[in-house]
Amino acid sequence: MNIYVGNLAHDVKDEELQTLFSKHGRVSSVKIIRDMFSQTSKGFGFVEMPGKAEAEKALKELNTFELNGKKLIVNEARPQRDRRGGGRRR
Repeated sequence: MNIYVGNLAHDVKDEELQTLFSKHGRVSSVKIIRDMFSQTSKGFGFVEMPGKAEAEKALKELNTFELNGKKLIVNEARPQRDRRGGGRRR
């Protein structure tokens, strides 16, 4: 299950999320979204957990969990939108 993690403090590292979610089950990947130029965190990221039951437990227990002074927003990630297109073609 792909899990959205929002309201991250800007100093949170991928490894910290890996450790936090690993307490609830196996984690296959962690990705904090960063600004392309400055590499500072945009305040959200994604955690992939292959076990559905473990992922649902993590969702329940970590939503509103306080990490580095901020309460996390944790829920199932929505499917990625198709970003193609964008202007008119003639």
